[in-house]
Amino acid sequence: MNTEQPIPKQPPYWLTMPTRFSWWMLLATMLLVVVATIGGKNLYFRGDYNIFFDGQNAQLRAYDEIQTTFAKSDNLSIVIAPKSGEVFEGETLSLVQQLTKDAWQIPYSSRVDSLANYQHTEALEDDLIVEDLLLEEYELTDARIDKIKRIALSEPVVKHSLISGKGDVTVVNITVQLPQIDETAEAIEVIDSANALIEKYQQQYPNVEFYKAGIVAMNHAFMVAAQDDSATLVPTMLLVILLFLTIMLRSFLSVIATLVVIIASVMATMGLSGWAGMFLSTATVNIPTLVMTLAVADCVHVIATMRQNMKKGHSKPFAIDQSVAINFMPILMTSVTTAIGFLMMNMSDSPVLRDFGNLAALGVMIACFLSVSLLPALLRVLPIKVKQVDKTQQGSPDFMDKLGDWVVSNRKALLPVSAIVIAMSAALVPLNKVNDESVKYFDSRSEFRQAADFMEARISGMTNISIAVKTNESQGIADPVFLKAIGDFSQWLRDQPEADHVATLSDVYKRLNKNMHADDQSYYTLPLDRELAAQYLLLYEMSLPYGLDLNNQVNVDKSSIKMVVTVDNLGSVELVDLENRIYAWFSQHAPQYEVVASSPSLMFAHIGETNMASMLSTLPVTLILISALMIFALRSLRLGLISVVPNMAPAIIGFGLWALLSGEINLGLSVVVTLTLGIVVDDSVHFLSKYQRARLQGQSAEQAVRYAFHTVGRALWITTVVLVAGFSVLAMSSFRLNADMGQLSALVIFIALVVDFIFLPALLMKFDTASYTEKQEEQTLSTTAVAPTQG
Repeated sequence: MNTEQPIPKQPPYWLTMPTRFSWWMLLATMLLVVVATIGGKNLYFRGDYNIFFDGQNAQLRAYDEIQTTFAKSDNLSIVIAPKSGEVFEGETLSLVQQLTKDAWQIPYSSRVDSLANYQHTEALEDDLIVEDLLLEEYELTDARIDKIKRIALSEPVVKHSLISGKGDVTVVNITVQLPQIDETAEAIEVIDSANALIEKYQQQYPNVEFYKAGIVAMNHAFMVAAQDDSATLVPTMLLVILLFLTIMLRSFLSVIATLVVIIASVMATMGLSGWAGMFLSTATVNIPTLVMTLAVADCVHVIATMRQNMKKGHSKPFAIDQSVAINFMPILMTSVTTAIGFLMMNMSDSPVLRDFGNLAALGVMIACFLSVSLLPALLRVLPIKVKQVDKTQQGSPDFMDKLGDWVVSNRKALLPVSAIVIAMSAALVPLNKVNDESVKYFDSRSEFRQAADFMEARISGMTNISIAVKTNESQGIADPVFLKAIGDFSQWLRDQPEADHVATLSDVYKRLNKNMHADDQSYYTLPLDRELAAQYLLLYEMSLPYGLDLNNQVNVDKSSIKMVVTVDNLGSVELVDLENRIYAWFSQHAPQYEVVASSPSLMFAHIGETNMASMLSTLPVTLILISALMIFALRSLRLGLISVVPNMAPAIIGFGLWALLSGEINLGLSVVVTLTLGIVVDDSVHFLSKYQRARLQGQSAEQAVRYAFHTVGRALWITTVVLVAGFSVLAMSSFRLNADMGQLSALVIFIALVVDFIFLPALLMKFDTASYTEKQEEQTLSTTAVAPTQG
């Protein structure tokens, strides 16, 4: 096996500047990093769900229209669960009364709904009585409690909304009108006030459990998830990097130099994002973790090559200069292709994922710059020493040599086996289904997830769809034709298997019609006289207390109504299917009315699917760009085209395995292909450049494969381990979008190493059979070479 290194020539002058002017380079680069880092003071955090959607999102526009037409429905639900399993007890009902009264003091609260202030209507001779169900003037006697229970468990407005079907759990629902100046700070203010309230009543009622749910609680959960990630994942990543680099590089000072580079890369990246006016979010808060792993990959190649040269007896400045010179092009190539992959995330429908891609691309290029400027200067200044190895020991085979020999010996079998594995994986890929369930973005440790699961098990799901139905006619909602359509639609909704509760104005009309006929149950039907219906509603509205009007169901000129269907915590596929059925019902039964359906849950249900479609549409462009760069860097059309298959194979195999492991693609996973494609190229670029270097020296394809394993195999193994470790840390996130993205990315990156060690060599030995014009080392050293990385 030909593994001898030609005598290297002097690198270009500009590449030797870090070793010639080490202290000046340190000063200049650190000054640039400090200036960039100062921008971090402009960073702020946003944890609300709105950041996942831009103004062009159709579902967001629909939701904003509903919110503008009717009262805003951002809410916080406090779930009350007595351990006795019975809400209808004097003590628990008193708690509901007190909590309802105090809930009005929560910041930005505009409405509080509970059993206590549910506006029950009944007839008393010729009068319509409208009063609180738990009116404080009435003593909570057994007879009174029995009546309250009977009303609550029979009234469709209340059952499965404010009270569970079994009567064992009740809800106090607080609607808030946030100023939306700083939604994250406002959500924290609401949650802190609610926590103080719950803590107060928890002490008074130790036999009652309290939970927080609703949109405000979900926004807060997004923020908590991001804070937990930044507090745990970044320190964990630092420890992982220290551990793996110390073990693999066996040099503490080299590890210190690497840490300086990655910390500088992270600080500069986050600082520049602050200068650009960006904000931190649940997605971008993990950028430091990502930049750390990518920076390490660059540093490992430079350090490993330097150490290998020093083992051969070269001076440290010479070893550093040679390492930078022969690693510069591959590092630049891999950084540019990785950045392209991240920049393609700009085609995402989600603003935070676009920000994630842009920041990651920026971090990659900053790490690339620092790895060939700051890192060599640090290595020159630090007193790093490497024991020189005897020439007789330098040629002894190691594991990578043996692996190279095995691959060459078994190349005829490895190629078809690899092709079969890729084909089988490709067949599994369609088994994956795009399915987002916003509640399950949070794992079971999350307080919000526990509350949502508890609510779904006891009362109803937390997922809902707001449905605005427009007559486009003032006072049109009193039209008997409209009332009948709404009544029929409400019943149809309740008959759907996933529906838990339907809040509809038709129930109010039915109850009022019964009340106005001396509470005769046979009149519990819709009033089909327009004037009568209008008078009923006017009389009812005039009787309602402040804050409990019908603005959340009826618009100002009575031309539109809003209904809300609460369903099980469905995945995006089932939720979108229900939405389509809603539109289909109106199209078939009431086409004259305009219908708009939306909700935060529905927005998340759509965005995963549209995001996957947009990402797949950019994939051909990404592949063409990366392939063109490969052809340019390697100056070989043949090698550039051969590289396309192993660059795509890891994602195909990864998603095929994911179909067996999970089968669900959420918003986070929809970007994995473009996210990992550039990173995957790292392995193939370094392997191909060493392979090509050997071929240009006149070696056969088999000899060149052995040469590539010998010179670059160990460095690829180290960088892959660090990258997989980095993304595995991300997989530890309590936020499922980040956790799944980290898990699948780590899988794809590991598969990439296997593909480039098994499939790529077999491809090269099969199809790269043409003879190369032998060239001198000086002609190729500074363009395509990757230095030996053993040691």
